[in-house]
Amino acid sequence: MSSNGNVAVKSKLDVKSIALIGIMAAVCCVLGPWKIPIGPVPITLQVIAVCLSAYVLGAKRGALAVLTYVLLGMIGLPVFAGASGGVAVLFGPTGGYIIGFIFMAFISGLFIERFGVKQVYFQVIGLLLGLIVCYLFGTVWFTVVNTKGINFTQALGYCVYPFIPFDVAKIVISIILGNALRQALNKLNA
Repeated sequence: MSSNGNVAVKSKLDVKSIALIGIMAAVCCVLGPWKIPIGPVPITLQVIAVCLSAYVLGAKRGALAVLTYVLLGMIGLPVFAGASGGVAVLFGPTGGYIIGFIFMAFISGLFIERFGVKQVYFQVIGLLLGLIVCYLFGTVWFTVVNTKGINFTQALGYCVYPFIPFDVAKIVISIILGNALRQALNKLNA
C-alpha cells in the first residue's frame, strides 16, 4: 500500500501478496458458512468477507482471494453458506451470487484503490456498485435454474429486496473494519 492510503498495484505477485491473498481467502472461508435461512437465499457474512478482501487487497488481488475461496468451495470444502461445498452449489439457486462475489471484489477494489481511505463517499459507491453486479449475476442465475417459472422481477422480490437492509449494514461494517485494516497495514507497510 502506498503512503496516501491507496493500495499499491504491482505487476507481479510477491510472497507478501500471495500471503495476503491466502489470508483473505481464509477469512472468506471462515465467514462464508455462517447463514440465517430466510428463504431460497440465506443471510450470510460472505458480503463482509468480500468487501474486506477488496479493502485489504484492492481490485485484482481481492478478486483473486475471492476466486480462491470459490475454487475451494467448488472442490468440495464446506465454505459456502450452511457449510456447503461442491460444484452442485455453484449450479444451484445461489451459485450466481457466489460467482458474483468475484466481480464484486474487483469493482469494489477499483474504487478503494482509486480513492483510498479519505474518500468514504466513493468507497460506498464502489461497494454498492459491486453489490449490484453481484445481485445481477445471482438473480439472473436464480431465474435460470428455478423450475417454478419465476421471472427476473419476481426473483428480485425473493433474492434481492429482502437483503438490501442487511447488505447495506454489512457494507457499513466493512467500511469501518476495512478502513481500520488498511490504516493498520499502512503503518506496518504491508
